[in-house]
Amino acid sequence: MAAMATYPELLVPPGGVAPVPRRVRGLLGSSYVFDTRQATYVWEFPPYPHYYIPLADVDAELLVEEGRTEPTPRGIAAIWGLRAADLRHPGAVQILGDDAPEPLRQTVRFDWPALDWFEEDERVFVHARNPYSRVDAVHADVAVRIELDGVVLAEAPSVVRVFETGLPPRHYLAASSLRLEHLVASETVTSCPYKGTTSRYWSVQVRDVLHPDLAWEYAFPTAPLLAIANRVAFYDERVDTFLDGERLQRPVTPFS
Repeated sequence: MAAMATYPELLVPPGGVAPVPRRVRGLLGSSYVFDTRQATYVWEFPPYPHYYIPLADVDAELLVEEGRTEPTPRGIAAIWGLRAADLRHPGAVQILGDDAPEPLRQTVRFDWPALDWFEEDERVFVHARNPYSRVDAVHADVAVRIELDGVVLAEAPSVVRVFETGLPPRHYLAASSLRLEHLVASETVTSCPYKGTTSRYWSVQVRDVLHPDLAWEYAFPTAPLLAIANRVAFYDERVDTFLDGERLQRPVTPFS
């Protein structure tokens, strides 16, 4: 029998759609390519959706016809480019026609990196936020110890635990709990639409082996997650984590 997950799994399979109840805008330079309250979420794969925008809410003057089409899982898409002032993004636009599923007919998919995206008046980074996901930061009076190959990397009497749908809990430890003699600052930077942009990654040096990018921190997380500011979390998939002296089983995720 397969082991059951120990944390909430993602709900929507690929191909799922749902209405977006929020105002969504896409900015190219100083020009809004679209401004809509009628967008649709489309789950192209399970972790998060993409926005599909009604063609009627798109500024046609910023589209550049390329005279070609491509098949997609949602029908034949006409491929267009984007242009505003000196900014050009060839092939960044897919326009679905009447052969698409009914909620997606005459909608437009924009490549995410081509635009600055906004939900209401807040910038959204990396990808659309999943409406079925929660991310909560909770102070926990639990002792946490992080080890790798028997070497202690960090130890703290309490932590902030972050619970995010589709991922195991993360344990954010005070920076003062780190054993810095085993940590090497990395130049890696990642972004998350829920937590913001990392300020630092850490690799781990154990004896003669360097394990790259096993831990990270956010100096300026998003407002709902300020509790993790300047704290450090490790991939529990790749280290040994002890809660109140009891070793956790390493979870299996895409980060394993």
